Amino acid sequence: MKDEELTEPDGRIVLVRHGETAWSRSGKHTGLTDIPLTETGAYKAELAGTLLATRRYDLVLTSPLQRAVETAARAGYPDAQPEKRLVEWDYGAYEGLTTPEIIEQLGHPWTIWDGTPAGETPGESVAQVTARAEALLSELRPRVRAGQQVLLFSHGHFLRALAGTWLGLTAAGGRYFVLGTSAVSELGFEHGTEVITQWNHVRGR
Repeated sequence: MKDEELTEPDGRIVLVRHGETAWSRSGKHTGLTDIPLTETGAYKAELAGTLLATRRYDLVLTSPLQRAVETAARAGYPDAQPEKRLVEWDYGAYEGLTTPEIIEQLGHPWTIWDGTPAGETPGESVAQVTARAEALLSELRPRVRAGQQVLLFSHGHFLRALAGTWLGLTAAGGRYFVLGTSAVSELGFEHGTEVITQWNHVRGR
């Protein structure tokens, strides 16, 4: 076997969940509702930036929703390119509700990994979120396998779904990962296999 065939790809996809908002603090499902960071969220976004500053990124993308854009700017990346596929899971009829409120309405257990029905917005199924994540990853994989460093600013449930899809588990695999606000995570490789190399790192916690 040639030496180059043993070389591990050193590209990475670094994930940053946006900082705290009033809705994330209270547990409300915040999909496409466009709300700003709290003062704490803005401060923690700046702290997240200190975890990112040791690396140069070849591509920086952000969800176009303001909580992600503001997080990117406060972390030191005001020129991050908007990427609509990074928006949060569309919660449809469950937008603005907490999980206990949804369960009370339904009369049986529920989690986001069961999908969401239409409301003022269409909602999204696990299959739809998987397709969105895979479409994005299909463009990023060649970059990171070639050694590029990619930085993404996005949202809790979508980043968990993205990680699950990266691992070949579909978006539903995201149920196994907890992700706090302003957390920094990293997707990479071991022996050429797509793995999680760091997860849910929050500065100052």
